[in-house]
Amino acid sequence: MRPLRFDDPSELVESMRGAETLYNTYWVRFPHGRIDFQTAVANTRTLFQAARQSGIERIVHVSITHPDIASPYPYFRGKAQVEQILAQSDVPYAILRPATLFGGDGVLLNNIAWLLRRLPIFGIGGSGDYRIRPIHVDDLARLAVKAGTKRVNEVIDAVGPERPTFEELVRLIRDAVDSRARLVRIPSAGIPLLASLLGLALRDRLLTTDEYRAFKDGLADTDGPPTGNVRLSVWTTENAGSLGVRYANELGRHFKGVDGNY
Repeated sequence: MRPLRFDDPSELVESMRGAETLYNTYWVRFPHGRIDFQTAVANTRTLFQAARQSGIERIVHVSITHPDIASPYPYFRGKAQVEQILAQSDVPYAILRPATLFGGDGVLLNNIAWLLRRLPIFGIGGSGDYRIRPIHVDDLARLAVKAGTKRVNEVIDAVGPERPTFEELVRLIRDAVDSRARLVRIPSAGIPLLASLLGLALRDRLLTTDEYRAFKDGLADTDGPPTGNVRLSVWTTENAGSLGVRYANELGRHFKGVDGNY
């Protein structure tokens, strides 16, 4: 394993020399310190340029559902910019667009379960009827490997077979982990504040305002056919014993020691 030396493009070129396919999962979930979405866009541009110079024959890039240059959310605007850069790179590519992931060391479901195991009340923003379309990490990996064997440019929504509302998702997890937490609907304006307070207590960013609003706007859902096979409901039940036992700290995983900000 070699570090992503965005400050040294020649090192990036050498690190990919001899490889045929670049599987790119690099991105940032939220700005922190001197790292923001535009930094991530610039770094990805450098990575794609280095891939072309090293002789990479195909790039399989993990994006997001509903990337949009005109999006009000910087995350989705940045993802759309990266897709444009990739399309102009002269390297054959595949773009996979997941909404959110589960399985492995995924954060979202695990931390919902962690909160449900420990809090007497769990807040659901607004109506709770906004849907999500998660895909299991193994299904995403399968799609990526398959896409790496092709040479045509393609864009694939990487989504699972189930589309629960957020409230249905929370109830599913609550039942699986045998939680007695009461589900309470909270006005949408109160969710960012509540998430910030919990984040301070946990020394983490539990949920950003943009993430909540994007969920509420339906950007974690699609209408297309499923491309993943693992059912969220089955997986949650089968993994209830380990789900949410330990908290997954996003800052600790990805920003510890970066710019001295954590």
